[in-house]
Amino acid sequence: MDRDASIDYAKRYLEDLLSFFGLNTDVTARCAPDEEVIELSVPSTHLNGFLIGQRGETLRSLQFLLSMSLKNKEAELTRVNIDVANYKHHRAERVADQVKEWCEQVVASSEPLHLKPMTPVDRRTAHRVVADFPSLTSRSEGEGRDRHLVIEKVSDKS
Repeated sequence: MDRDASIDYAKRYLEDLLSFFGLNTDVTARCAPDEEVIELSVPSTHLNGFLIGQRGETLRSLQFLLSMSLKNKEAELTRVNIDVANYKHHRAERVADQVKEWCEQVVASSEPLHLKPMTPVDRRTAHRVVADFPSLTSRSEGEGRDRHLVIEKVSDKS
């Protein structure tokens, strides 16, 4: 299955899955020519909370299902990113704002800060924000669901 067929299949698959839950909506699908991830966007509906789930768990599950289906079809593109009502964009903004506050706290105190466990997406957002502070560095520690970020001053790093 080529790129265009992969994108069309992903769009139809998600629309069919959503219709199973009684939501007949048009999903927007796109993939930049130089990208390897199919971006699927579901508009805001009365089912936003249900589709997103607690801390995005349902969204991640939907992505996993669709990705596995694409792999089974031997599609050229198998990575998908599903967003409902721009939830992921707004979440990234909230995480970035919180990480900026934590960075300012570390700059003021010079003490390393161990954050609570985060999803891989939230950790990537946090690493990008910390990179904007030249005197700070960040690293991930732990395994699985306990993986978390440590923010510290560059001079404190051994």
